[in-house]
Amino acid sequence: MSTLWTPDGERPIDRGGPAPEPSPPAAAERGPLEVGDIDPDDLTDDERAQLGEMAEHMAQVRAQLAGVPASTVVANHAMGLYELAAIHLSSQPPALAEAHLAIDAMGALVEGLEGRLGEGERVLTDALAQIRLAFVQLRAAAQEG
Repeated sequence: MSTLWTPDGERPIDRGGPAPEPSPPAAAERGPLEVGDIDPDDLTDDERAQLGEMAEHMAQVRAQLAGVPASTVVANHAMGLYELAAIHLSSQPPALAEAHLAIDAMGALVEGLEGRLGEGERVLTDALAQIRLAFVQLRAAAQEG
């Protein structure tokens, strides 16, 4: 008899016939609740309360996010890509391929949305130019050494 790995653990496989249906894990084996299809009837009272709290928290986060201009959120994500590129460029040795991807993604946002990023657009444009320059300098140094 063989076994098959599944997210719920290893399951035995009888190659001579159909595999038995895996039974859902008990509440104690499930661990923390995750996003997905959850049948409230399968939850304990504590898990139902936790699910309700999570739903309420998500509703609050969504309401807060809805009150922020999209340009601000997009600019924040672009700066996250800048930081990601900087992390890869500052590693030893620099992870140039990883940094290149993050820089290209930032460029797609900043240049692709030119004129639509609000007050922070100039900062984003300057940051993109700086991280590109750092990338070119580090790549040249890596090719020399």
